[in-house]
Amino acid sequence: MTFYWTPATVILSVTILIVAGLCCWISWRRSGYGKAYGRLEAFRFLIVTLILITLNQPEVTQSYQPSQRPSLVVLHDTSASMNTRDVVDDKQSASAPRTRLNVIKPLIDPAFWKPVEDRMEVIIEPFSSALPDPSQGTDLQAALTDAMRQNPNMRCVVLLSDGDWNVGASPVAAATDLRMRGIPIDAVAIGNDERLPDVELVSGDAPTYGVVGKTLRIAFRIENAMPRDRDFVVSLEGTGGETIQKSVRVDGMGTIRDTIQWLPEKVGQYELTLSIPVEREEAIQDNNRVTFPIAIRNETLRVLLVESYPRWEYRYLRNALQRDPGVTVECLLFHPDLEAVGGGKGYLEQFPDEKELFKYDVVFLGDVGLGNDQLTVRHCDLLRQLVLNHAGGMVLMPGFRGYQASLASTELEELNPVIMDTTQPRGVGSPLPGRFALTESGRRSLLTRLETDDAENEQVWRGLPGYQWYSAVERAKVGTDVLATHDGQTTRFGRVPLIVTRTAGTGKILFMGTDGAWRWRKGVEDLYHYRFWGQVVRWMAYQRNMSQGESMRLFYSPDRPEVGNELTLNANVMASSGEPLREGKVSVQVIAPSGRIQSVQMAPAGEDAWGLFTAVFEPSEGGTYRLITTCSQTGAKLETTINVDGGVREQVGKPARFDILEDITRISRGRMCGIDEVDTLVREIASMPEPEPLIRRFRIWCHWAWGILIVTLMGLFWTARKFVGLA
Repeated sequence: MTFYWTPATVILSVTILIVAGLCCWISWRRSGYGKAYGRLEAFRFLIVTLILITLNQPEVTQSYQPSQRPSLVVLHDTSASMNTRDVVDDKQSASAPRTRLNVIKPLIDPAFWKPVEDRMEVIIEPFSSALPDPSQGTDLQAALTDAMRQNPNMRCVVLLSDGDWNVGASPVAAATDLRMRGIPIDAVAIGNDERLPDVELVSGDAPTYGVVGKTLRIAFRIENAMPRDRDFVVSLEGTGGETIQKSVRVDGMGTIRDTIQWLPEKVGQYELTLSIPVEREEAIQDNNRVTFPIAIRNETLRVLLVESYPRWEYRYLRNALQRDPGVTVECLLFHPDLEAVGGGKGYLEQFPDEKELFKYDVVFLGDVGLGNDQLTVRHCDLLRQLVLNHAGGMVLMPGFRGYQASLASTELEELNPVIMDTTQPRGVGSPLPGRFALTESGRRSLLTRLETDDAENEQVWRGLPGYQWYSAVERAKVGTDVLATHDGQTTRFGRVPLIVTRTAGTGKILFMGTDGAWRWRKGVEDLYHYRFWGQVVRWMAYQRNMSQGESMRLFYSPDRPEVGNELTLNANVMASSGEPLREGKVSVQVIAPSGRIQSVQMAPAGEDAWGLFTAVFEPSEGGTYRLITTCSQTGAKLETTINVDGGVREQVGKPARFDILEDITRISRGRMCGIDEVDTLVREIASMPEPEPLIRRFRIWCHWAWGILIVTLMGLFWTARKFVGLA
């Protein structure tokens, strides 16, 4: 028997034992040294002694040697990142780099570990992840934990990996557990932690759909990991016509972001491929092309222009949108000073009701406000519903009459992306024209992209004809995106914001703080004026028109979903009367590329959300999903497809992450070595000392039987006191 005592517990125990002995002797003497009293005090002393023994934690230990041989577990990484070709032979530096998988092949041959087999059983196991495609992830934590669970006599772990951990919990927890068991992790670092000379076409980003006859701008990014500047020709193939090319220059060890334009001429499903030529010096030659799907279709967007007076901004905007074959424009011109609203082709006699308004994709609110001959509170509520719950867009274009200031008392105020200066409701005029100054967000935004080249685009904005009136804005609200400001005028918050966007609910808002955009036609006709407003309309209507039927519309966010990330589904459902369905049972049958079917129930977005139903699901595999949306109340059915990016957790061509391997080897008290030091590692493992005998411990002090024994003895003691006549 062994005790886990400390000096403090020993001193305390001895002190209590002496005091207890004196108390027992004094009590016995007072009783006249009777035999019964003597036995009772001895019993008391025994109980105190047992309690003090418990305080010092008595244990019975037994050592034994396990009957099974200790095992060495060799875990080798089979994830996609191991296909990176970056291992250079120092003895043959002129030879082509080898892949990481190719390098470890000799190390997973059982013959390589023969020097260890006399001492241990060698178990060689691959690992990656538990994803549908296991090679697309590396779960170090699960690999180490499984090895520990399946091999109770494990003596050592050898980890052959590039350290690219990207799935599961941190491997530090498993390394800590192994250290507590005295099992070291020896890691063999595979790969190169510095990037080899390479040029990579990192991404090609296009919308999920495009429109016939409308130019698409497809963004791409190129990383140059070579020391000198390079000129490349970016090619776009799969367009159903000639290959589209664009020349770009990438600085040495730099990155460039640019766009390439495509004008689709036919409806259909396309698979586009972006590519750049392979340079002779590149170590990795299979990362210079990106392929992605896109649908091209016919489209007619419905736009409503609401204005009080036919100012120049309104006239030129109406004309520009009417010339767009993909846009149907309807106007409501109030004319507050007249008894009738504006009339003619495409003009409305009154504000649309709920059923009609929700058919519009974008609403332009000009210099209008609350009034007997203008908007009502009910109209403002309907516009709010269009934006928040029906993915509509709204453009706020105040004018010098200041009518929009009255909308601050309505529910539209929460949608406004800016805070107005209430002391100047009619805005600010100036004899000297002001100009737009693009912000950093504006330089990146496709809305303000009037020319494809960044420098040319900046030059165009600086050269646009100026404006002599602008809306008095204090500042942009939190969560908005300021694309352009006044080039000279400021408030106490900074430059006056003039072009501001935001997302509100499922829709989008744009604030245009001047009425001088019509002047952009000077010398170039409709070129920039037409392009800007066309981009605004399509940006606002993009999500709304992802997929729609006669009485149902389905849109989702993000528009480029990825495996493992939540995808929010939104459905606008109309009742048979044409009004938004307030309550109902809407479900989506999700059919994965593998054929697996999942049913997702959609719930109403809230009492204030008219006709909007939402749901969330997480794609588990990449490819094309079929979505079948149905409504029990209306019998409506809508089928659509969604392309889900498979997710690039395992990126071929990226540097190895030796810092991860260093952490787990340090914690577990192992070592990390390179591929050229493996022979030494094998000899060290073969010469490891015999494992210490296993110790079985029987902890008496915390066993339930020991506690029952002490409690029973105390009960017997108090019973015996009654028999000898003590109270």
